[in-house]
Amino acid sequence: MADITIDKLAPSWRADFRAGYLAMLPLWLGAAPFGIIYAISALAAGLSPAQTLAMSLLVFAGASQFTAVGMVAAGAGPLAITLTALVVNARHLLMAASLAPYVRGVGPRRRLLLAALLTDESYAVGMGRFLKGRGSAAFQAGCNLSLYTCWPLSTVAGILLGWAIPDPTAYGLDLVFPLTFIGLLVPLLRERANRPAAVIAALLTIVGALLLPGSWYVLLAGAGASGLAARGAKRKAQSMAPGAPEGDPTPGGTP
Repeated sequence: MADITIDKLAPSWRADFRAGYLAMLPLWLGAAPFGIIYAISALAAGLSPAQTLAMSLLVFAGASQFTAVGMVAAGAGPLAITLTALVVNARHLLMAASLAPYVRGVGPRRRLLLAALLTDESYAVGMGRFLKGRGSAAFQAGCNLSLYTCWPLSTVAGILLGWAIPDPTAYGLDLVFPLTFIGLLVPLLRERANRPAAVIAALLTIVGALLLPGSWYVLLAGAGASGLAARGAKRKAQSMAPGAPEGDPTPGGTP
């Protein structure tokens, strides 16, 4: 891993990394309350302070950690907890797949680090930069590490200060993180091409949540929306390719 030490990287890489790290600082305000709530919930479920912090350092996935804590409180076994957490976090397969074309020139070790620390929020900020043509693997790495700094620190704060907030949901703190992510999503919808996928994902999520058990609907909605959006983008690219026959440009036309 010595080849990816920040001090030894090119100046441009360090500058982009620093920019990504700083770009995430405003989002700490949304992530920190969520980390505090997680810590309080984990301690209430019977986890020790060391176990609570270890989950934030090793799992580093808020939704999966909350799911695991809830199952621990309900007395579920380790295998059931692990499999459920993997299902909840399976959406990262889709995020990583959409990010892959932008980091093809990056070495395997750096790509591994990008994948290990990727979160919903850092993905949204980094992808937004890529879509504007100004993104880089270094900027994405900075985004990832920034939130990875905040999450364990907020977990420690929750462990130390949890006694002062016996019921964080009474103050609406559990809504801060979801609202933060919605705020990140809205700017991406300014691009008309992103809107159909967002609408399809929302509809599939609602239907899946009503009809399917557990959190499988998260993966299915993401995969379904991504597949339909990719098909639409492919048809559009084919219709715009040089030498393509002119035809009906509407969705019902011949590709």
